[in-house]
Amino acid sequence: MQLLRRLGKESRLAIASVTRLEVHADMQAEERYATQKLLARLATLDLDREIADRAGDLIAANKRAGRALSVPDAIIAATAIGYHLTLMTLDQRDFRPIAGLRLYALDELAGD
Repeated sequence: MQLLRRLGKESRLAIASVTRLEVHADMQAEERYATQKLLARLATLDLDREIADRAGDLIAANKRAGRALSVPDAIIAATAIGYHLTLMTLDQRDFRPIAGLRLYALDELAGD
């Protein structure tokens, strides 16, 4: 959380709309208030036609290369690329091979 506060002072933080959906889907009842408070600090970037097309292209390119890329991960990557943003993630494995995607590796302890 401290990392997000620090980064939020330097620039506007944002999430893809599908990430917001994933957060809500996995949220426990006792986490709702804190989660909603965090989400209120983040801009939510909507899925539009260009991002959808880019996500589909990313899935197809990964498939041709013998790698699987999930629809949510493709949308997240396409959103970051489309908005020229750096993707912050705990798990770079699926995102590393995507051309044009800038990654920031989050340490598991970054939330402390």
